[in-house]
Amino acid sequence: MGQASMLGPIVTSSTERDSKAVVPEGPEIEEVWRTYKETADPNLRNLLVERYLPLVRYISERLLVSLPKSIDVEDLQSAGIFGLMDAIDGFDLKRGIKFKTYCTTRIRGSILDELRSQDWVPRLVRLKSHQLSKAYKALEIELGREPTDYEMAEKMGISLDELSGLMDEASVCNIFSLSEKWDENEDDDSLEKIEMLEDRQSLDPIETLNQKDVLRAITRSLTKKEKLIIIMYYYEGLTMREIGDVLSLTESRVCQIRSNVMAKLKVQLEKMRRKLVV
Repeated sequence: MGQASMLGPIVTSSTERDSKAVVPEGPEIEEVWRTYKETADPNLRNLLVERYLPLVRYISERLLVSLPKSIDVEDLQSAGIFGLMDAIDGFDLKRGIKFKTYCTTRIRGSILDELRSQDWVPRLVRLKSHQLSKAYKALEIELGREPTDYEMAEKMGISLDELSGLMDEASVCNIFSLSEKWDENEDDDSLEKIEMLEDRQSLDPIETLNQKDVLRAITRSLTKKEKLIIIMYYYEGLTMREIGDVLSLTESRVCQIRSNVMAKLKVQLEKMRRKLVV
Protein backbone atom coordinates (compact mmCIF):
# COMPACT_ATOMS: atom_id res chain seq x y z
CA MET A 1 0.00 0.00 0.00
CA GLY A 2 1.18 3.51 -0.69
CA GLN A 3 1.96 6.02 2.08
CA ALA A 4 -0.81 8.02 3.76
CA SER A 5 0.33 11.61 4.03
CA MET A 6 -3.03 13.27 4.69
CA LEU A 7 -4.51 11.47 7.68
CA GLY A 8 -5.45 14.67 9.45
CA PRO A 9 -8.26 15.77 7.08
CA ILE A 10 -9.53 12.20 6.89
CA VAL A 11 -9.98 11.81 10.63
CA THR A 12 -12.12 14.93 10.91
CA SER A 13 -14.59 13.98 8.17
CA SER A 14 -18.12 13.15 9.23
CA THR A 15 -19.27 9.59 9.81
CA GLU A 16 -22.91 10.54 9.51
CA ARG A 17 -22.61 11.03 5.76
CA ASP A 18 -20.89 7.67 5.49
CA SER A 19 -23.84 5.96 7.18
CA LYS A 20 -26.13 7.24 4.43
CA ALA A 21 -24.73 4.69 1.98
CA VAL A 22 -27.55 2.63 0.55
CA VAL A 23 -27.68 -0.67 2.43
CA PRO A 24 -31.08 -2.42 2.39
CA GLU A 25 -32.44 -3.20 5.83
CA GLY A 26 -35.74 -4.65 6.95
CA PRO A 27 -37.42 -7.32 9.02
CA GLU A 28 -35.62 -10.11 7.18
CA ILE A 29 -32.17 -8.77 8.05
CA GLU A 30 -33.24 -8.32 11.67
CA GLU A 31 -34.13 -11.99 11.76
CA VAL A 32 -30.70 -12.85 10.33
CA TRP A 33 -29.12 -10.78 13.09
CA ARG A 34 -31.08 -12.50 15.83
CA THR A 35 -30.30 -15.96 14.50
CA TYR A 36 -26.62 -15.18 14.04
CA LYS A 37 -26.23 -13.86 17.57
CA GLU A 38 -27.90 -17.02 18.90
CA THR A 39 -26.03 -19.56 16.75
CA ALA A 40 -22.83 -17.77 15.55
CA ASP A 41 -23.43 -19.50 12.21
CA PRO A 42 -20.51 -18.52 9.90
CA ASN A 43 -22.83 -18.70 6.88
CA LEU A 44 -25.06 -16.03 8.42
CA ARG A 45 -21.97 -13.98 9.21
CA ASN A 46 -20.94 -14.13 5.56
CA LEU A 47 -24.46 -13.09 4.59
CA LEU A 48 -24.20 -10.03 6.84
CA VAL A 49 -20.79 -9.14 5.41
CA GLU A 50 -22.21 -9.26 1.88
CA ARG A 51 -25.21 -7.17 2.91
CA TYR A 52 -23.07 -4.34 4.32
CA LEU A 53 -20.26 -4.55 1.78
CA PRO A 54 -21.59 -1.51 -0.15
CA LEU A 55 -20.98 0.55 2.99
CA VAL A 56 -17.32 -0.51 2.99
CA ARG A 57 -16.98 0.50 -0.66
CA TYR A 58 -18.68 3.84 0.00
CA ILE A 59 -16.43 4.73 2.93
CA SER A 60 -13.29 3.59 1.08
CA GLU A 61 -14.09 5.74 -1.94
CA ARG A 62 -14.75 8.78 0.26
CA LEU A 63 -11.41 8.37 2.04
CA LEU A 64 -9.55 7.81 -1.22
CA VAL A 65 -10.36 11.35 -2.40
CA SER A 66 -7.95 12.84 0.16
CA LEU A 67 -5.17 10.28 -0.31
CA PRO A 68 -2.22 10.06 -2.75
CA LYS A 69 -2.93 8.46 -6.11
CA SER A 70 -0.56 5.62 -5.30
CA ILE A 71 -3.10 4.18 -2.84
CA ASP A 72 -5.49 1.63 -4.31
CA VAL A 73 -9.14 1.70 -3.27
CA GLU A 74 -9.10 -2.10 -3.10
CA ASP A 75 -6.48 -1.93 -0.34
CA LEU A 76 -8.77 0.38 1.62
CA GLN A 77 -11.71 -1.93 1.08
CA SER A 78 -9.72 -4.93 2.30
CA ALA A 79 -8.91 -3.11 5.55
CA GLY A 80 -12.52 -1.95 5.80
CA ILE A 81 -13.85 -5.50 5.49
CA PHE A 82 -11.84 -6.53 8.56
CA GLY A 83 -13.42 -3.63 10.42
CA LEU A 84 -16.85 -4.72 9.22
CA MET A 85 -16.31 -8.28 10.45
CA ASP A 86 -15.16 -7.01 13.85
CA ALA A 87 -18.24 -4.81 14.00
CA ILE A 88 -20.52 -7.74 13.20
CA ASP A 89 -18.96 -9.81 15.97
CA GLY A 90 -19.10 -6.98 18.50
CA PHE A 91 -22.56 -5.61 17.69
CA ASP A 92 -25.05 -5.81 20.55
CA LEU A 93 -28.69 -6.01 19.45
CA LYS A 94 -29.85 -4.95 22.93
CA ARG A 95 -28.36 -1.47 22.61
CA GLY A 96 -31.14 -0.44 20.24
CA ILE A 97 -28.96 1.37 17.67
CA LYS A 98 -28.74 0.76 13.96
CA PHE A 99 -25.87 -1.42 12.85
CA LYS A 100 -24.95 1.00 10.04
CA THR A 101 -24.30 3.74 12.57
CA TYR A 102 -22.23 1.40 14.73
CA CYS A 103 -20.16 -0.24 11.99
CA THR A 104 -19.31 2.97 10.15
CA THR A 105 -16.90 4.01 12.90
CA ARG A 106 -15.36 0.54 13.03
CA ILE A 107 -14.86 0.41 9.25
CA ARG A 108 -13.29 3.87 9.11
CA GLY A 109 -11.11 3.10 12.13
CA SER A 110 -9.84 -0.12 10.57
CA ILE A 111 -8.94 1.67 7.34
CA LEU A 112 -7.20 4.53 9.17
CA ASP A 113 -5.25 2.09 11.36
CA GLU A 114 -4.00 0.36 8.22
CA LEU A 115 -3.01 3.68 6.66
CA ARG A 116 -1.15 4.72 9.81
CA SER A 117 0.66 1.38 9.97
CA GLN A 118 1.92 2.00 6.44
CA ASP A 119 2.93 5.60 7.16
CA TRP A 120 6.72 5.76 7.54
CA VAL A 121 6.73 9.23 9.13
CA PRO A 122 6.02 9.28 12.91
CA ARG A 123 3.00 11.25 14.12
CA LEU A 124 5.19 13.64 16.13
CA VAL A 125 7.07 14.61 12.97
CA ARG A 126 3.76 15.17 11.19
CA LEU A 127 2.61 17.41 14.04
CA LYS A 128 5.78 19.51 13.98
CA SER A 129 5.55 19.86 10.23
CA HIS A 130 1.94 21.00 10.57
CA GLN A 131 2.88 23.57 13.22
CA LEU A 132 5.62 25.03 11.04
CA SER A 133 3.36 25.16 8.01
CA LYS A 134 0.58 26.85 9.98
CA ALA A 135 2.92 29.52 11.39
CA TYR A 136 4.51 30.13 8.00
CA LYS A 137 1.17 30.64 6.24
CA ALA A 138 -0.10 32.95 8.98
CA LEU A 139 3.02 35.16 8.76
CA GLU A 140 2.94 35.14 4.97
CA ILE A 141 -0.62 36.48 5.02
CA GLU A 142 0.20 39.00 7.74
CA LEU A 143 3.43 40.33 6.18
CA GLY A 144 2.57 39.93 2.51
CA ARG A 145 5.92 38.22 1.91
CA GLU A 146 7.93 35.20 2.96
CA PRO A 147 8.78 35.39 6.68
CA THR A 148 12.36 35.24 7.91
CA ASP A 149 13.65 32.64 10.35
CA TYR A 150 13.70 35.27 13.10
CA GLU A 151 10.04 36.14 12.46
CA MET A 152 9.12 32.44 12.43
CA ALA A 153 10.90 31.85 15.75
CA GLU A 154 9.19 34.87 17.30
CA LYS A 155 5.79 33.73 16.02
CA MET A 156 6.24 30.26 17.51
CA GLY A 157 7.78 31.55 20.74
CA ILE A 158 11.03 29.61 20.36
CA SER A 159 14.70 30.43 19.80
CA LEU A 160 16.42 30.35 16.42
CA ASP A 161 18.32 27.21 17.43
CA GLU A 162 15.06 25.52 18.41
CA LEU A 163 13.50 26.60 15.13
CA SER A 164 16.44 25.17 13.20
CA GLY A 165 16.12 21.84 15.01
CA LEU A 166 12.37 21.83 14.45
CA MET A 167 12.83 22.44 10.73
CA ASP A 168 15.38 19.63 10.51
CA GLU A 169 13.02 17.18 12.19
CA ALA A 170 10.07 18.24 10.04
CA SER A 171 11.97 18.22 6.77
CA VAL A 172 11.02 14.65 5.93
CA CYS A 173 10.21 13.64 2.38
CA ASN A 174 7.02 11.79 1.57
CA ILE A 175 7.15 8.58 -0.42
CA PHE A 176 5.59 8.76 -3.86
CA SER A 177 4.87 5.98 -6.23
CA LEU A 178 7.08 6.06 -9.33
CA SER A 179 4.27 4.27 -11.15
CA GLU A 180 2.09 7.38 -10.94
CA LYS A 181 1.44 9.26 -14.16
CA TRP A 182 3.51 12.41 -14.69
CA ASP A 183 0.40 14.45 -15.47
CA GLU A 184 -3.31 14.17 -14.81
CA ASN A 185 -3.89 12.35 -18.09
CA GLU A 186 -4.55 8.72 -17.25
CA ASP A 187 -4.41 7.27 -20.77
CA ASP A 188 -1.91 4.60 -21.79
CA ASP A 189 0.38 7.10 -23.53
CA SER A 190 1.03 9.11 -20.36
CA LEU A 191 4.56 8.92 -18.99
CA GLU A 192 5.15 7.45 -15.55
CA LYS A 193 7.42 9.30 -13.12
CA ILE A 194 10.00 6.52 -13.26
CA GLU A 195 10.43 7.20 -16.97
CA MET A 196 11.50 10.78 -16.20
CA LEU A 197 14.31 9.86 -13.80
CA GLU A 198 17.89 10.32 -14.91
CA ASP A 199 19.93 7.12 -14.91
CA ARG A 200 23.26 8.40 -13.62
CA GLN A 201 24.87 4.97 -14.04
CA SER A 202 24.04 4.62 -17.72
CA LEU A 203 26.72 5.34 -20.30
CA ASP A 204 26.52 8.40 -22.49
CA PRO A 205 26.07 6.98 -26.03
CA ILE A 206 28.00 9.86 -27.63
CA GLU A 207 30.86 9.46 -25.18
CA THR A 208 30.87 5.72 -25.77
CA LEU A 209 31.10 6.22 -29.55
CA ASN A 210 33.93 8.71 -29.10
CA GLN A 211 35.83 6.26 -26.91
CA LYS A 212 35.41 3.50 -29.50
CA ASP A 213 36.64 5.82 -32.27
CA VAL A 214 39.71 6.76 -30.24
CA LEU A 215 40.36 3.10 -29.38
CA ARG A 216 40.15 2.06 -33.02
CA ALA A 217 42.49 4.89 -34.03
CA ILE A 218 45.20 4.12 -31.52
CA THR A 219 45.07 0.32 -31.96
CA ARG A 220 45.01 0.39 -35.76
CA SER A 221 48.74 -0.25 -35.99
CA LEU A 222 48.76 -3.13 -33.48
CA THR A 223 49.04 -6.76 -34.52
CA LYS A 224 46.32 -9.25 -33.70
CA LYS A 225 48.39 -10.75 -30.89
CA GLU A 226 49.06 -7.31 -29.38
CA LYS A 227 45.37 -6.42 -29.46
CA LEU A 228 44.46 -9.71 -27.78
CA ILE A 229 46.94 -9.10 -24.99
CA ILE A 230 45.60 -5.58 -24.35
CA ILE A 231 41.97 -6.80 -24.37
CA MET A 232 42.60 -9.76 -22.10
CA TYR A 233 44.72 -7.76 -19.65
CA TYR A 234 42.77 -4.50 -19.40
CA TYR A 235 39.22 -5.53 -20.30
CA GLU A 236 38.93 -9.16 -19.18
CA GLY A 237 41.23 -8.86 -16.15
CA LEU A 238 43.46 -11.85 -16.93
CA THR A 239 46.93 -12.10 -15.42
CA MET A 240 50.12 -12.26 -17.48
CA ARG A 241 50.42 -15.99 -16.78
CA GLU A 242 46.81 -16.66 -17.82
CA ILE A 243 47.30 -14.69 -21.04
CA GLY A 244 50.48 -16.67 -21.72
CA ASP A 245 48.58 -19.94 -21.31
CA VAL A 246 45.91 -18.78 -23.81
CA LEU A 247 48.43 -17.58 -26.41
CA SER A 248 51.08 -20.27 -25.71
CA LEU A 249 53.62 -17.67 -24.59
CA THR A 250 55.76 -17.33 -21.51
CA GLU A 251 54.73 -14.88 -18.84
CA SER A 252 57.83 -12.77 -19.42
CA ARG A 253 57.12 -12.63 -23.17
CA VAL A 254 53.58 -11.41 -22.53
CA CYS A 255 54.89 -8.74 -20.17
CA GLN A 256 57.43 -7.63 -22.80
CA ILE A 257 54.78 -7.39 -25.53
CA ARG A 258 52.47 -5.39 -23.28
CA SER A 259 55.27 -2.96 -22.40
CA ASN A 260 56.11 -2.48 -26.09
CA VAL A 261 52.43 -1.92 -26.93
CA MET A 262 52.03 0.70 -24.18
CA ALA A 263 55.11 2.53 -25.42
CA LYS A 264 53.77 2.46 -28.98
CA LEU A 265 50.32 3.70 -27.91
CA LYS A 266 51.90 6.50 -25.89
CA VAL A 267 53.67 7.78 -28.99
CA GLN A 268 50.47 7.57 -31.08
CA LEU A 269 48.42 9.42 -28.44
CA GLU A 270 51.00 12.19 -28.32
CA LYS A 271 50.80 12.55 -32.13
CA MET A 272 47.01 12.71 -31.97
CA ARG A 273 47.14 15.30 -29.18
CA ARG A 274 49.41 17.54 -31.26
CA LYS A 275 47.08 17.32 -34.24
CA LEU A 276 44.10 18.27 -32.11
CA VAL A 277 45.98 21.21 -30.59
CA VAL A 278 46.97 22.49 -34.01
